[in-house]
Amino acid sequence: MDVHKTLKNIPLFSGLKESDLKTISSHAITRNYPKHTIVITEGDVTNTLYVIHSGKVKVFLNDEHGKEIILSRLGPNEYFGELSLLDGEARSASVMTLEPTIVAVISKADFDAYLINNPTVALKLLETLTQKIRHLTENVRGLALMDVYGRVARVLLDMAKEANGKLVIDEKLSQQEIAKMVGASREMVSRILKDLSTGGYIDVKRNHIVINQKLPPAW
Repeated sequence: MDVHKTLKNIPLFSGLKESDLKTISSHAITRNYPKHTIVITEGDVTNTLYVIHSGKVKVFLNDEHGKEIILSRLGPNEYFGELSLLDGEARSASVMTLEPTIVAVISKADFDAYLINNPTVALKLLETLTQKIRHLTENVRGLALMDVYGRVARVLLDMAKEANGKLVIDEKLSQQEIAKMVGASREMVSRILKDLSTGGYIDVKRNHIVINQKLPPAW
C-alpha cells in the first residue's frame, strides 16, 4: 500500500505541502482487516483517524437487542474516526468492514501537529464535517417524515451513479442492508424492490441495481 498516494488523493490532505504529506505518510500505520471485522466499537475511547485505501466499511449503531441502523457506507479515499480525533470523546458509532479492507491509521498527535501548521487542513475538515451533518439531518428528516417507500427510493438514488445513460448502484446491496439503512423490515424492502422491478423501474442484478427510469414519487 502506498500511503503517500492514498493520502494525496483525499481532499482533506490536498492542501499539504509535499514535504508535510511525506512526513505524515511515514508516520501512518497500515492495517489489513478481513471481511466482517469490527474496526471501531461505539463507546471505545480511541483517537485515531482511519483512511481507506481499498475495501468498504459500514458505519452503524445498534442496541442491546441487536437492532441495527446503518448510518453510511464508505469506500476508497474516504475516512472515518475524525470526531474522536478532534474531541477525544468515546466513539459515537461502530465501524465494520464489508469486504477485505486496507486502511492507513493516523494518530491524534500526528494529526494535531498538521492541523496547527496547516490551517487549510482544518478548513477542509470543517467542510467535510458540515457535509456529514447535512447528510445526517437528511437521514433524520427521511426517518421522521417519509414512508418506507420514500426512504428506500432515496437510498437507491443517493447511492446510484450515472453509467451509459442510466443510474447504477455498482455494488452488491442486500435487502437486509437496505432495511438497516431505512429503519424498516427486510420483508417490506423486499416487497418494494419487487414492485419496482415488476413495474420496470429497476433491474435487480446479482451484484448491482440499475434504475431504468425516474422512480415514482409515492407507492
